[in-house]
Amino acid sequence: MFLKGRHILSVRDFDLELIDQLFDVASAMRPYATRKKVTRVLEGAILGNMFFEPSTRTRVSFGCAFNLLGGEVRETTGLSSSALAKGESLYDTAQVLSGYSDIICMRHPDAGSAAEFAVGSRVPVINGGDGPNEHPTQALLDLFTIKQELATQQKSMQDLSLTMLGDLKHGRTVHSLASLLSLYSGLKIQLVSPQALAMPTEYVDMLENAGHQVYVSDKLDDGLPSANIIYQTRIQEERFATQEEANRYRGYFRLNKKVYFEHCQPNAVIMHPLPRDSRNDANELDNDLNFEPGLAIFRQTDNGILVRMALFACILGVENQLVKYERPVNWFNGLTK
Repeated sequence: MFLKGRHILSVRDFDLELIDQLFDVASAMRPYATRKKVTRVLEGAILGNMFFEPSTRTRVSFGCAFNLLGGEVRETTGLSSSALAKGESLYDTAQVLSGYSDIICMRHPDAGSAAEFAVGSRVPVINGGDGPNEHPTQALLDLFTIKQELATQQKSMQDLSLTMLGDLKHGRTVHSLASLLSLYSGLKIQLVSPQALAMPTEYVDMLENAGHQVYVSDKLDDGLPSANIIYQTRIQEERFATQEEANRYRGYFRLNKKVYFEHCQPNAVIMHPLPRDSRNDANELDNDLNFEPGLAIFRQTDNGILVRMALFACILGVENQLVKYERPVNWFNGLTK
């Protein structure tokens, strides 16, 4: 019951003990996430999936995770189709929607909006991304993936040499991940981006103050050879003042098979929070890597289901009741092929 009733608004709400407890529950979710078993531990519970900013993976991942625990999902997508477009405050919206839900996931384009929404909510709120600020569940699933990928190579977090690559200024995923990594010590972190899109100083300082070796560069070749995990991000064009400004950086750091084999360690792991921009003039993570064993982007999304299932179970206080509400799967399961 270590997270029961709590909001999840920031990764700064977590310490290593809490993360380890959550990840133990996430690992226990694998039989349900892969449809080897069914649990209906949240039957009758309702998730309010409130996405006031465009999303595909995160929104569907939250909904799928809740459904896999037996709960039901009600959704709102887009500001223009919500009462916020009529001038309703986040407080009033939260008061109303929390009356319809047992837990709410909320995404909004403004930094700090999730915390503001939580003030008005009568039920727990999970931050699904508040503008360029934070994306705590993405950071948690990223850390879970990093630990899993290292373990397959018989390594631990103390062996991590991580390169964050791309738009580090606007990428809320790398901001939240940097905050989680600051809980550890003695890691090697390479921050590679165009100078204008560099990681904000507060996060660089946070990593350095944690005792990590931090290397900052604007050259792709510099940040790849020493990394056993590469975290690529797209140019966040929706965060730029103009499309013309964003276009300056399209395809700036393109990671493809040629670059991978020339500059990366054998079996280096490639991560990406998705979506990756596959348009020809951008294509920061090339499709020619799709069949490389080191490409972990889809293992990453699968892990997102595990972590979000764990969060729902823990926040609603049922993490110890999963087996009680378990039954066999009686349909064809392509995931076990």
